[in-house]
Amino acid sequence: MKFFIDTADTTEIRNAAEIGILDGVTTNPSLIAKSGRAFKDVILEICELVDGPVSAEVTATDYEGMVREGREFAGWAENIVVKIPLTREGLKACKTLTDEGIGVNVTLCFSTNQALLAARAGATYISPFIGRLDDLGQSGMDLIEEIVAAYANYPEIHTQVLVASIRHPRHVSEAALLGAHVATVPFGVIDKMFNHPLTDIGLEKFLKDWEKVPQG
Repeated sequence: MKFFIDTADTTEIRNAAEIGILDGVTTNPSLIAKSGRAFKDVILEICELVDGPVSAEVTATDYEGMVREGREFAGWAENIVVKIPLTREGLKACKTLTDEGIGVNVTLCFSTNQALLAARAGATYISPFIGRLDDLGQSGMDLIEEIVAAYANYPEIHTQVLVASIRHPRHVSEAALLGAHVATVPFGVIDKMFNHPLTDIGLEKFLKDWEKVPQG
């Protein structure tokens, strides 16, 4: 499973890239606003930090506007993927941009039917938001299981399942067990994935024992 980081904070992206596990980056208007910087400046800096796909989300809601923004974003850097909401207008724009050779990440997916439509429209990625479903008392992972299984029935579907709205490390491992192609993970969750109390205890014991080994 590929690891993307879900952030517009370039410091977090640098830190994740230095670890050597980063395959790409996803952003959204909320994350860009949180950065306090101009959208294009942030996206261009991110594209310089990572070689993998960088999702830049449109803010237009009509077909023409999404296509116009998508073409513009795609011209900024070779690794930009245009992020488009899963609406009627969005899927029309997805089909147009895909036919032009532009990668598209269809976002805000909450059902298997939506994921099937996105795949038919040629989406490069489909982004189901599992945390938001969990917040409503539904199982976000049930949706991932359904989409992965549905896509697997059809060899002509090349859309990758990109698990989004991840809230904790268990979401990541469950996504991998279900066969998701990508998990986009907040930096705080990535940081927690390293931790296990037995690792800390084991390392401490090894180092204490090492102190007893004669040196020289």
